[in-house]
Amino acid sequence: MDYQSYYRKSIEEPEAFWGEEAEKLQWYKFPNQILQHEGNEWNWFADGEMNTCYMAVDYHVENGRGDQVAIYYDSPVSDTKSQITFSELRDQVARFAGALKARGVEKGDTVVIYMPMVPEVLVAMLACARLGAIHSVVFGGFASHELAIRINDAKPKLLLTSSCGIEIGKVIAYQPLVDAAIEEADHKPDAVVVLHRPQAEFQMKEGRDLDWYGFQEGVEPADPVPVKATDPLYILYTSGTTGQPKGVVRQNGGHAVAMRFSMEYIYDVKPGEVFWAASDVGWVVGHSYIVYAPLLHGCSTIVYEGKPVRTPDAGGFWRVMEEYKVSAFFTAPTAFRAVKKEDPNGELLKKYDLSSVRAIYQAGERLDPPTYEWLSDLLKKPILDHWWQTETGWGIAANPAGIKQEPVKSGSATFPVPGYQLHVLDEAGNVLGPNEQGALAIKLPMPPSCLNTLWNNHERFVEAYLDTYPGYYLCGDDGYIDEDGYVFVMGRIDDVINVAGHRLSTGEMEEVVASHDAIAECAVVGINDELKGQLPVAFYIRKDGVDKEPEEIQKELIQMVRGTIGAICCFSKAMEVKRLPKTRSGKILRKTIRQISETDDVPTPATIDDPGILDEIREAYKTAKVGRFV
Repeated sequence: MDYQSYYRKSIEEPEAFWGEEAEKLQWYKFPNQILQHEGNEWNWFADGEMNTCYMAVDYHVENGRGDQVAIYYDSPVSDTKSQITFSELRDQVARFAGALKARGVEKGDTVVIYMPMVPEVLVAMLACARLGAIHSVVFGGFASHELAIRINDAKPKLLLTSSCGIEIGKVIAYQPLVDAAIEEADHKPDAVVVLHRPQAEFQMKEGRDLDWYGFQEGVEPADPVPVKATDPLYILYTSGTTGQPKGVVRQNGGHAVAMRFSMEYIYDVKPGEVFWAASDVGWVVGHSYIVYAPLLHGCSTIVYEGKPVRTPDAGGFWRVMEEYKVSAFFTAPTAFRAVKKEDPNGELLKKYDLSSVRAIYQAGERLDPPTYEWLSDLLKKPILDHWWQTETGWGIAANPAGIKQEPVKSGSATFPVPGYQLHVLDEAGNVLGPNEQGALAIKLPMPPSCLNTLWNNHERFVEAYLDTYPGYYLCGDDGYIDEDGYVFVMGRIDDVINVAGHRLSTGEMEEVVASHDAIAECAVVGINDELKGQLPVAFYIRKDGVDKEPEEIQKELIQMVRGTIGAICCFSKAMEVKRLPKTRSGKILRKTIRQISETDDVPTPATIDDPGILDEIREAYKTAKVGRFV
């Protein structure tokens, strides 16, 4: 079946389409009702019974994969490597689930997990799923206030943590963060379970803290608990416009079906192969493609505690791909831009054999054409962009590699994934035609795995995602679909700027700026202007070894942007910086960069990697006399 026939069936016969996909998993009770949908309410596989942990672990042991490696652990920051087979993983998860059960954790209870990238975090997540408990993973090292907010909202019975996380050249002690969060939070967990690592101490508090391994001594292993397909598997918090995080709820049944389907359809991998997503379990990519999707599909997954560069060098990714014979690799474009900056000619790649790798997948931010072209030229392998969100949990648009890999268009995430009826809408909610840019929105119902509520706040879910365009989920991204059906995501809606009445995409300008041969990475934002409404300004990081004055680079960029997009964009400022503010997952904080041009009262984003970078942006504005610093 070709893409068009496959996609059309998912839209015209969704129950038949997803019912067939559901049959590829082992249910305790197969659902009779595939889809419940009325207005803004929808549920997938509502009367089905299953257990995600059983599907991801026990099922494979029972069907001959017990000796296959389930998890490879590779930690260059701690000089540690290990591996866990599916049989070993089942035993570890069952024992840890038994320990949770002995401490009173039951189906429907919540558990907050605040840990670094170690195998134990996967064991903990799967153990919660085994009991029908709901886990909420908070990125290890998050500020104590942010952890406290999530504890208050999720109200966990237990908090699982570690003595530390390890970054390049530094150890992040977790105890001060955990203690401060629990002190601040109104809700107090019954206990804190601590994984001790040799790099940092954790002074145990009597009556509160339990040792990770001591906690498991003498307990009976727990069997999987049947749950409804509509029961929550996890809560994952994403940023909200009010500063209060939104708890995205993922249901068990739809999530399992979509995860397995995506491994076959998007990533074109087979059971038994090695899949690697270079992310963190604190983010949605880690949930979906380090933990659940690979294991549900019977693949080996990699837990990598390192960075794309300086662990020990910019060849770290290539080394891991060769060592574990990775079939498909997935990371964010920002990771490869870091590699490109330190090794622009790909000299380190020559040391490694990447013959096992069939394709490189990119998501998390827009894959800019210069990065795409650099990777494509360097690797001579398919570089496949795809687009999705925390809220969906998997791809909205992707190249259908599992059916037939379609020709790549630079800057495009290719086609809507089956189940996603994606439209481009104008401000009045009218569907726009080919190549007309507007708001990207998904016609309801959303396909399996996508959120259908927020934890303890359904009204906010409806207001944030459904009210703008009745009958649609608002993605929050601006873009267009061309005459061939290719989806182009140009950036967040608030990144579309209005220059003298003209709507212009900063994403388009970034493409041009990034194509300059002196520039490793960049961000273009719109700042307020009394005359024009908004004006674009660029921040860029220069490539190592480039000997050119900033004034000369700025002049060339002005010519390039105006020559490509037109003088109408009024592009006239490009500022060199050593670093760009990013989240810990690598996304550039463009909104924060823009806010600094307007006010001193800019909240430090909870997800920021290094708050000190904001002062560098402020100084760049001052030096260039831009925005409020004119």
